[in-house]
Amino acid sequence: MAHEQKLKALYLMDYLLRNSDEAHPVSMKQILDYLDSQGIAAERKSVYSDLDALRSYGLDIVQCGSGKSSAYFVGQRSFELPELKLLVDSVQSSKFITRAKTGTLIRKIEKLASIHEAQLLQRQVYVTNRIKQMNESIYYNVDEIHSGISKNKQIRFKYFMYTVDKKKAYRHDGAWYQVSPFALTWDDENYYMVAYDASHGEIRHYRVDRMDRIRLTDTDRDGLDAFRALDMGIYAKKVFGMFTGKERKVKLRFENELVGAVLDRLGQDAMLVPDGDTHFTVLCDVIVSPQFYAWLTAFGPKAKILAPEEVVEGMRAHIDQVAALYR
Repeated sequence: MAHEQKLKALYLMDYLLRNSDEAHPVSMKQILDYLDSQGIAAERKSVYSDLDALRSYGLDIVQCGSGKSSAYFVGQRSFELPELKLLVDSVQSSKFITRAKTGTLIRKIEKLASIHEAQLLQRQVYVTNRIKQMNESIYYNVDEIHSGISKNKQIRFKYFMYTVDKKKAYRHDGAWYQVSPFALTWDDENYYMVAYDASHGEIRHYRVDRMDRIRLTDTDRDGLDAFRALDMGIYAKKVFGMFTGKERKVKLRFENELVGAVLDRLGQDAMLVPDGDTHFTVLCDVIVSPQFYAWLTAFGPKAKILAPEEVVEGMRAHIDQVAALYR
């Protein structure tokens, strides 16, 4: 009994956090009944003392009413309901988080709210038919990559793609990749590791859910200068769908109605130059790849590459290859 009495304030805090909010204050009788259900005998006077102690500790306990009609609830919390909704929506919409892990994470997020507000977060129905990754090991991959970064060590892994029968097919005949990890980035709903590949002498990126058997090595990372020269924010704008290719300064022309789409892709600092009353041009650095051409093609005749000529020719070849499939 003495042991339970020492824990009384903790039980009280847990009860208030899980069962009360502004719309659902709890009465003193409810508090006493809960403590009794946990084998803790308590009187009103001792609970008042615990409430004061919890307030001094920093828990925002709000009292409403007075006398025997008094009720209590937790006001300000570490996460407000709109913030928790943002977290739930982010987890639900993240393609790289598997369906099973999505449910687990949402249940954990719900515990940050009262049981009443948690009901507003229970929107797993929207997860059911979403496209989700099959690779459950992505979470351990991320942890191992972070370990490599924090410990300044290279990592080894095997890299794979899926076959038409959904089996793993390892790249390079199953050979080990060994690189120096520097950052993780999220692009087009996928998680990527940015690393220095000494065998090619350049920065490369790898989809985390396509990495397998990640191991830390005893070799210190190299390529720090190459990574420091890389601005991750600018890098993400240059690379379309994380496809590799040659970097080029490209001049593009768009109809004015596409300003929003261009700024979404290239960023608010992109320099848009009016070109007549109905068009504008923009000069930007991009990694030229099929994904870049596909992005432009989606705008149809409302977008055009003006320069350089080699990129214009690349677009012509891309369009011809696609068109040939339908002739």
